[in-house]
Amino acid sequence: MTIEELLREKIGDGLVRTGSMKKSSVHQVLIHQACGDRRCFGQIASALKLVGDEDINHYMNFKYAAQCSGFNKKRIVL
Repeated sequence: MTIEELLREKIGDGLVRTGSMKKSSVHQVLIHQACGDRRCFGQIASALKLVGDEDINHYMNFKYAAQCSGFNKKRIVL
């Protein structure tokens, strides 16, 4: 996976890829959003106890660090 791909990755896909969430849990969050819940994906997932705040923070911090790295086309190991 390149950093460019990581930056385009949706949080639900990333949390599934890292093993923090199941696809069925991602669907639950998306249903809440489709029904009008205006909270962010991570806020809903955390409130439903589908994933821990620590997992969300770890993923988002890693994604932010990748964005700041400046190596947009380099291959990274996850």
